[in-house]
Amino acid sequence: MIEMRLADVAAVTGGRLHRASGDERVTAVEFDSRAIGPGGLFVALPGERADGHAYAGAAIAAGAAGVLAGREVDAPAVIARPVSRQAGTYLDEHDHDGAGAAVLAALAALAGHTVRALPATVVGVTGSSGKTSTKDLIAAALAPLGPTVAPPGSFNNELGLPWTALRADTGTRHLVLEFSARGTGHIARLAAVAPPRIGVVLNVGRAHLGEFGSVEAIAQAKGELVEALPAGVDARSADAALGGVAVLNAADPLVAAMAGRTTARVVTFGNADADVRAEDVRLDGARARFTLVTPAGRAPVALRLVGGHHVGNALAAAAVALELGGTPDGIAAALSAAEPASKWRMEVTERADGLTVVNDAYNSNPESMRAALGALAALGGGIRRTWAVLGRMAEQGGATAAAHAEIAAAARELRVDRLVAVGTTDYPGAEHTEDVGAALELLRAQARPGDVVLVKASRAVGLERVAEGLLQAQGPVQR
Repeated sequence: MIEMRLADVAAVTGGRLHRASGDERVTAVEFDSRAIGPGGLFVALPGERADGHAYAGAAIAAGAAGVLAGREVDAPAVIARPVSRQAGTYLDEHDHDGAGAAVLAALAALAGHTVRALPATVVGVTGSSGKTSTKDLIAAALAPLGPTVAPPGSFNNELGLPWTALRADTGTRHLVLEFSARGTGHIARLAAVAPPRIGVVLNVGRAHLGEFGSVEAIAQAKGELVEALPAGVDARSADAALGGVAVLNAADPLVAAMAGRTTARVVTFGNADADVRAEDVRLDGARARFTLVTPAGRAPVALRLVGGHHVGNALAAAAVALELGGTPDGIAAALSAAEPASKWRMEVTERADGLTVVNDAYNSNPESMRAALGALAALGGGIRRTWAVLGRMAEQGGATAAAHAEIAAAARELRVDRLVAVGTTDYPGAEHTEDVGAALELLRAQARPGDVVLVKASRAVGLERVAEGLLQAQGPVQR
């Protein structure tokens, strides 16, 4: 973060100082009081279980320079000015007096001020699935080219995106941000906070289908990212570093059509006719090898990430890195060295007895479920017994039962040996368990050394506890 006085924070956000001189020095921003240290600005937000305003005193005691608050607190603070509440924000149901909306608006203003003052290139990533893994691969590909800031995990909403942007400082060359949406206009608002110069759209699938109502509406929302890009400049021009670039998946028709919604220069990836593509794709176990083909040359890539679906994610990352000065050989080396960086996403761990656990429990939708099942089958290789332990896919609306039936059919097609449904009876032909505890009991009793167990569901199901329970059951593990 660019160091600021608390008075500067008030000026940038339109807030007012409270119990503060204004000379307090702010060097970091945190919304978790447990992470606050000297010089921190504590962002007080209402939550499902607690209101951050109640922790203002604890944050100051931990060394915070002040609090960004939506109402007066017993601590040095900037009190955010009231704003109109926006329905559909992630904290809307907990923001009873509008304090949270005020704080989020102030945080956005602070982040926007910082981003516009920095020389960093902002890279935005969106899509129905694969955003986080691709963000991690982009960061890995850009790191050799200069200091790069990217969010840990899925920090991609009205809180996580500005928080990530505020981690950048004057030395940051690349700022990689993940853009999520639960409705029309969400990505446009995030892009106003941190305007991207390069925008990557991975795919349009059925994540959040229940909220959007149709895949076409999802495509409309995802395309807001490319609409926010600046106009393109010819790649051969001396001003190319100033122009916008839309990196689009040519293999997805709804994404490819977004070329007509942007004035940025378009670079494609993903199919045989794309600017950046993969040839000679093959799986080594469940890890992909391929030849990276670009307008600047070719280079071999051997991914360490599990799942053939990561080939497309790697191509998107390569396209971004090429735009920012990378060479095919350098990019291929960075992609080949990249390790999983965000937890509970195809996190593969082998127990001492040979049982393999694949923890992909962070979230799910029909497309990511299919990808995970494909990786499970590849890990099994037709030799090891495979288990798919699946929970409910949230936010599918009236299509939930059909989506579950589709995934059960996919598991059968891939010859998954055991399909276990946790807390739902919508997966036809699956063994049903009432809850996480029952699923863990079943696996502990029946899973054998050498088996491969995938756990995947929407985040609220908490299936990571099945993976953790299995790993705790047997001595040392290999990762």
